Amino acid sequence: MRRVYRAAPAALLALALVAAAGCGEKSKYVPVSGVVRLNGKPYPNAMVYFQPVGDKGNPNPGRGSTGVTDETGRYVLKTDDGFDGAVAGTHQLKVRTYSNNAMVGYDPTKGSPDRQPAQPREKADPIPADWRSIGTHTIEVPPGGTKDADIDIKTVR
Repeated sequence: MRRVYRAAPAALLALALVAAAGCGEKSKYVPVSGVVRLNGKPYPNAMVYFQPVGDKGNPNPGRGSTGVTDETGRYVLKTDDGFDGAVAGTHQLKVRTYSNNAMVGYDPTKGSPDRQPAQPREKADPIPADWRSIGTHTIEVPPGGTKDADIDIKTVR
């Protein structure tokens, strides 16, 4: 019976440490929102990806965050495990058109990669290809977060 009493304080301490670690995870995210504009106009139904960039001192700065723009082009970031916001620091950006019922991302006049004709329901993503992949564009998330993480995309004409 004495062993149970000795193990109880250790178990309580372990539980407290696990709970504190969870709180620390949440506290490293800051609120981030903004507006996506395509050629100067708010762009609805865009999926916005922020991926934090590591460095020598912090090679794994945290999870990426995503958001979908509403009809006014506004998005709010959230991590895939449910936390609101993003980690502070430099992020690589990716933006693509979000669609539940149609493939978006390549020009249907060119067909599919295997040279088959495009399906009629497919459409080209008006967002330029350099925005649809990680690595070309970056944005800085300040330590206190921001409501002005606006993304202005221009198509070449």
